[in-house]
Amino acid sequence: MTLAPTLITLDSLAAGQSATVIHLAPADHCDIDAGVDVPRRLMELGFVPGERIRMLRRGVPGGEPLAVKVGNSTFALRKFEAALISIRPE
Repeated sequence: MTLAPTLITLDSLAAGQSATVIHLAPADHCDIDAGVDVPRRLMELGFVPGERIRMLRRGVPGGEPLAVKVGNSTFALRKFEAALISIRPE
């Protein structure tokens, strides 16, 4: 019996862990009325399916923002943005 890999969202990945992007939530989960298409912005930054990422740090207090490395770039994300990204931890 093969167990399916567990998917989580990026906002729950621990600092120091790596993962692979699997899926981004569709735009209907976002505030498009405010002119912001967050999933599209995340894809433009490099959060695309198949891409390896690494959670570098979490801000204090409250754990925000999240410092995430994608390729050779590091980005600061808010928790609600990271929650749109489904990942497979390594």
